[in-house]
Order: sequence, then structure tokens, then C-alpha cells
Amino acid sequence: MTSPITRHHFIAGAAMGMALLASGCASTGNDPADAQRQGPPQGSSETNAGRWGMPAEENQHEATWMSWPSRRDVWGATLPGVQDTIADLAVAIAAFEPVRMLARRAELRRVRRMLGGTDIEVIEGPVDDLWARDTLPCFVVAVDPDDEAPLAAGRFRFNGWGGKQVHDGDTRLAALVAKHLGIPLIDSGLTGEGGGLEVDGQGTVLAARSSWVNTNRNAGRPEDEIGRRIIKLLGAKRIVWVDGLAGEDITDGHIDTLARFAKPGLIVLDRPAFDDPGEVWFDTSVETKNALAAVDARGGGPFEFAELVQPASPRGRGKDFLSSYVNYYVCNGAVLAPSFGDPRADQAAAETLRALYPGREIVQVDIDPIAAGGGGIHCATQQQPAAVS
Repeated sequence: MTSPITRHHFIAGAAMGMALLASGCASTGNDPADAQRQGPPQGSSETNAGRWGMPAEENQHEATWMSWPSRRDVWGATLPGVQDTIADLAVAIAAFEPVRMLARRAELRRVRRMLGGTDIEVIEGPVDDLWARDTLPCFVVAVDPDDEAPLAAGRFRFNGWGGKQVHDGDTRLAALVAKHLGIPLIDSGLTGEGGGLEVDGQGTVLAARSSWVNTNRNAGRPEDEIGRRIIKLLGAKRIVWVDGLAGEDITDGHIDTLARFAKPGLIVLDRPAFDDPGEVWFDTSVETKNALAAVDARGGGPFEFAELVQPASPRGRGKDFLSSYVNYYVCNGAVLAPSFGDPRADQAAAETLRALYPGREIVQVDIDPIAAGGGGIHCATQQQPAAVS
């Protein structure tokens, strides 16, 4: 039996990915064939010239969007456990704010049954996998509370993390969500994923070059152009780049497993449990902190840092297992964070998050089935912010 293709473990799909790249089917945002494959960017005649901006995640939400995984060719025998975990996460979030779950038509009845007794809305969509952060739109809100379009959907074109997997259904989800909500869809012209971005809500974006300035996403586009397009789409003022790490995981080093804003000027960093110079992820953690320490925070002065140290003895195993506490999710009144079965590390992470987000309940969830696939809670969620009032 072959191993399932996961976000990190994509060996079984590598030949397919290389064939896509060789044939020019990997999305670059330039290729008309790619645009046709992903469908027309409906509503993308809208542009963002300071009309909308992306709020910080800790701002008030209208809802959380999630996606229901159904592809056994991706998850293999682990799929039922993955689905149970997504259901558990959805129910946990629904205790604090509305949840909208996208699912394929064939799954609708079963998903509603599994989420029974909750107010979670289940919506039909051509979902391939659970990674809502990467496949759903980055929502932006109007700067002017009297704007006739208080909410818009920012779209980055998803191409399976650089052609490593084929997700023909997921490429259509951003447009579907915008249509469902009746809001403008703003197309960035870039290929990338929401997990590759972190915003402070005050005009600063964090991103790793490894997952944006990359020939498998945006071939031929220089860093300054990519940065300008990200800034424009999100209504931001500047982008702060770190190098990240390409080629070691399927995302090419998304920022949401490396560094997050707890508030403007304060960045939460992932740190491996063991100091191991020469190990690529440890070195990337150190390099990320050093790069950000050299940048002035808005308002002058350096960024402040907090660290979330990975578990030394996680319950889950496997080379693809993502044991980063930084991949947490902030919703109304709570922070959803992973528990990895290392009591000391789990407790330390909860205490750090409690100090970073005072007044919010810290809810830790066993996410081992999706962590084994190389993802986490943040990867599986996408916030719809409340419009400015």
C-alpha cells in the first residue's frame, strides 16, 4: 500500500507535480491556460486602491470558514481520523462564533449528521481537502463604514503549493465563497496561499520569500512586484520579508508555522525543542528571528518577540508531523491551539498564549491526525472578519 500524499509527504505525487511544471500547467498568474484551468476570476474587475484592508486575526469575526476533507487518495486510511478532527475543531470554534463548513455534495448529509446539534452551516462546494487557509479567500473589510461593499474577498490563485498536488476543485473555492456571500472578488494576479501571509491589521504584512518568490508559483516576477501586489490586495502599507525555507515541506515554508503577530509590534516565533545548529528548521527559526530583529516595527523601535517552543516528546510521530504551537487560531473570545501530548510543553504553550491574548479562553485540541499531514489549526481555518460599523 502506498503512503498517503500529505502536505509534507508528497513523494508519491512528485512525478505528477514535475509533469505539471514541465507542461506549463503550474500556475504563475501569467499563463492563460492556467487561468482557464482554474476558472475565470469572477468579480475580479474590482481592484483595491485603499478601499479595503485585511484586519488582524484577533479582530471581531463574523464567522470562521472551514473545508471538509474527502479525498482518500490524499489521506488513505487516516481519512476518518482526519474528518473526526475537523469536526472536533469546528465544534470547538462554534462555541465562540459561527462556523461555515464547505463540503462536496456527496458528503453534505454525512457532514451535517457528524456536526449535528450545532449551528454550523454546511455549504456545498467542490472541496478537495481541508486547507481552508490556503484555498479560501483572504477577506478584507471596507475602510469607510458607509461603503456599499463592506466586505470583499481577496484571491490568490491556488496551484497545489507549486504544482505538487492537483486540486482542481479547491482552485474554485475563493470565487464560490465570494458568490455565496455576494461580495466583490479581488484577484491579485499572484499564485500563492493565505498561509503564506501574516498581517498585524495596522499595515504590515509578514511573508517568506520561499513560498512567494518562487518559480513554482510566480515565475518571472521579481520580489518587488510580488510585494506590491500583496500590499495592494490586502490594503497594507509595507511587507516584511524573511527568507523561509523552500523544498523542505510542501508549502515551501509558510510564514504561519514560523512567525505570527500577537499584536502590532509583537511577533510570536516558533522554536524547535532542541538547539541543533545545522538542522534546517532550527537554522530557519534562528534566521527568521534575526531577520525580523533587524526591522523597525511601525512607530519606531524594534519588534518584540515571544517564543512558542515545540514539544520535546510529542504524542504523534512521523517525519511529516507538524508540532508547531505557532499554528494556532484566534477567534472571538478564544485561542484554539494544539495539544501534542507533552504535558510540560503543552502547559507552557497555553501559559504563553494566555499572556499574549488576555481575556481569551485557551482551548487546546488534539489535532494529531492533521498534524501528521503537515498542517495545523490555522491551516484548517479562515476568518471572515466583521465589517466596520
